[in-house]
Amino acid sequence: MNDTRAPRIPVDQLHAYVRAIWEQAGSSPREAQLVADHLVAANLTGHDSHGVGMIPRYVDSLRDHELKLNAHASVVKDVGAVLTVDGGKGFGQVVAHEAMELGIERAKKLGVCAVALRNAHHIGRIGHWAEQCAKAGLASFHFVNVAGDPLVAPFGGADRRIGTNPFCAAFPREGKAPLVLDFATSAVAYGKTRVAYNQGKQVPPGALIDHEGKPTVEPKVMMEEPFGALMPVGGQAGGHKGFGLAAMCEIFGGALSGGYTTHEDTLQKTNAIINCMLSVIADPAAFDAPNAEAEADAFVEWVKASPLAGGAERIYAPGEPERATRAEREANGIPVDPQTWRQIREAALAAGLPQDDADRWSARLQ
Repeated sequence: MNDTRAPRIPVDQLHAYVRAIWEQAGSSPREAQLVADHLVAANLTGHDSHGVGMIPRYVDSLRDHELKLNAHASVVKDVGAVLTVDGGKGFGQVVAHEAMELGIERAKKLGVCAVALRNAHHIGRIGHWAEQCAKAGLASFHFVNVAGDPLVAPFGGADRRIGTNPFCAAFPREGKAPLVLDFATSAVAYGKTRVAYNQGKQVPPGALIDHEGKPTVEPKVMMEEPFGALMPVGGQAGGHKGFGLAAMCEIFGGALSGGYTTHEDTLQKTNAIINCMLSVIADPAAFDAPNAEAEADAFVEWVKASPLAGGAERIYAPGEPERATRAEREANGIPVDPQTWRQIREAALAAGLPQDDADRWSARLQ
């Protein structure tokens, strides 16, 4: 059993450590900043699966010569309201940021823009990109595939065939936090099984099957051979809905972007995580809907006024749980379990951080 105690690390110090790792690896200061911004923000919102625990996988991908440092988004086709962008296997935290900047600029000009981003290294927590659009006052929705990296069984299937394929949508509200929906189309994100494995914990029932297709709560089936698979969101009763949405994320994100979908010829054989994303970004002011925000707020108020079911503490609007976690972690620090911390330290050394510097960081942060 792993030590499940999780020391709390101050946000600014963890951010500085992540920057130091990637600058040592060869990233420009701007790239290291964007990567640190994204990974730490994922931890702050409670999505540790997409936070600093991703650093070891990124370093492994860099050593595989898959992740390309200091690459930028490249527009390969521009037809006005539709942009196709290639990420060149650059840091998703950089190329997705740049792709959203392009889409935001175009949507403000034309009212709407569809941005197809392909061939990006892991773009992380998709809510980050929806929030970038919402901060600019724009609504958006995003279909993402994890190209060539099957981890999820199709509904009715017994082995891994599709990616965790996230879907995300956000609605901005002036003077208020946006409504943000962001979820993997698997019952749990793959990274959450990594976190549970490192902490010596089980996952909720209905999230996993083993290599024989039998239900299990042991995350080791995703980390050790023989491998099992994640279940689609909805489980045995509603998994057809999760699988259906995952399939459309695969096709919209992977095929329509000009990237690729997951099949026998595209299976990933390295540590790279390649994402393709189709984002539709819209300016609410372009619609004939002057009461859109008022109507959205009235709906949220109506829903939250429902009597609480047994065991429920409150009704959350989309994005509220992440904001509550962020406030708590900004005040008290980000928890990182000892096993994950050891993996990050080893990755930092592999990225070129000198032993003495790694020792000083470890002493400072723990």
